[in-house]
Amino acid sequence: MKYYLVAGEASGDLHGANLMKALKVEDQNAEFRYYGGDKMQSQGGILDKHYSEMAFMGFTEVLLNLRTILKNMKACKAAVLAYQPDVLILIDFPGFNLKIAEFAKANGIKVCYYISPKVWAWNQKRVLKIKRIVDKMFCILPFEVDFYKEWGMAVDYVGNPLLDEIAQFTSDLDFRTKYNLQKEVVALLPGSRKQEIERLLPDMLSVTTNFPDYHFVVAAAPSFDESYYRQFIKTDNVTLVFAQTYNLLTIAKAAIVASGTATLETALFHVPQVVVYRGGAISVAIARALVKIRFISLVNLIMDRKVVTELIQNDCNTGNITQELSHVLSGEGRTQMMNDYKELSGKMGTAGASERTAKLIQSYLKN
Repeated sequence: MKYYLVAGEASGDLHGANLMKALKVEDQNAEFRYYGGDKMQSQGGILDKHYSEMAFMGFTEVLLNLRTILKNMKACKAAVLAYQPDVLILIDFPGFNLKIAEFAKANGIKVCYYISPKVWAWNQKRVLKIKRIVDKMFCILPFEVDFYKEWGMAVDYVGNPLLDEIAQFTSDLDFRTKYNLQKEVVALLPGSRKQEIERLLPDMLSVTTNFPDYHFVVAAAPSFDESYYRQFIKTDNVTLVFAQTYNLLTIAKAAIVASGTATLETALFHVPQVVVYRGGAISVAIARALVKIRFISLVNLIMDRKVVTELIQNDCNTGNITQELSHVLSGEGRTQMMNDYKELSGKMGTAGASERTAKLIQSYLKN
């Protein structure tokens, strides 16, 4: 069968590649075209556009790049129509992908959506549109099943692909030695986008002098070089590691983490954490007016209660980060969070999201 996939970010490229790999097991004649990245390209098929030309973060950045986004959207619609796939598989990236879904549905192409748009966060009435334009929805957060059910839509929870990545990971036993990490480690995960790093890393690093008995290690994104990160580092108890996030989380005593997928990864490694977020003033003001959820971190959203502290905008400062980090490094705060993490792991289920999704797509197409 012919599959057209659309992933617009690095995480979508990763999950898309794993899904392609699983689809090839189910369908030995699988053919692929896609918007994606290097990981999807490693699975074969034809890459029509790289996600690096598509990912724009925040309301302001989207407005400034609207012409490019519309151009990419027009090109994607033309590519899908020309390819005439047996199914269009959309991976997260809702601002773009819901438009592509609507176009495909209008042209008689079956639409599967892997990793639901966060319609539960704002403008929930979008579910009514999704019901019209998406044939099968595969969710990776357990609470999404009940949310969609309230709107009269049946969806499948397939597990979270992060569980697959963690299950496949083998730790480097020499990691501490390689980086001369002789003290207890606090991991700093400032995100992978330039905006995130420049807004959050200085706040994260500002607390290092308050914890002289700990070594702070920054999980650096491979898209930036060492000199870029060095401009922020002012103390000796800070080390940079590139593309080593899981090895870092394996040994970390605690972490300071940018809001996003990394908060869930950190929790699944059972590392107590403090979650931080800073956005542009305009983007945050718009978000606060539109978003109708109590939490921003996936950990708290899944548990439907406060498990990790979220320090947002002006609350993200040296004093608050110091206080919250001390709270999770020892004592009752640490014990409670570790117990909550055990409950979280039970809610998340087991690895195998890509395989389950591939089987469900095949079942849908055959029936």
